Amino acid sequence: MKLLFLIGNGAVGKMTVGQELMKLTGLRLFHNHMSIEFVLEIFGQHHGEAIRRIRQVVFEEFAKTDSYGMIFTYMWAFDQQADWDYIEEVKHIFEPYNTEFYCVELVAPQEIRLQRNGTENRLRNKAAKRDLAWSNHLICQHDEH
Repeated sequence: MKLLFLIGNGAVGKMTVGQELMKLTGLRLFHNHMSIEFVLEIFGQHHGEAIRRIRQVVFEEFAKTDSYGMIFTYMWAFDQQADWDYIEEVKHIFEPYNTEFYCVELVAPQEIRLQRNGTENRLRNKAAKRDLAWSNHLICQHDEH
């Protein structure tokens, strides 16, 4: 099995690239907003622990399959030890299944990401991003850190 971590800043194109890679490779896509949007719909607000636990169940059950592999998109803050630890936790779930791990970082300037932020595909798949003023602000805020 293969596990590809597709990482990068907000609106860089992780989901879009993941969708195309899924078509080309047979890897399944689990983009981060699949769990985020699900939890927002149920709880009416962000609930980090629920998101983490849902992802863990998906990873655990997927790892047991005979699938070719998975693409997981993630905004990895390299300066945050918790994000490094989280990636290690995910890898640990897949390790018993002889998984090959790959990590690809997508990069684009803020100007491009702000343009991408309002694209039809992004807004269709990420309801939480439909308030463009807030979403654009979040991109700029993340870039400051």
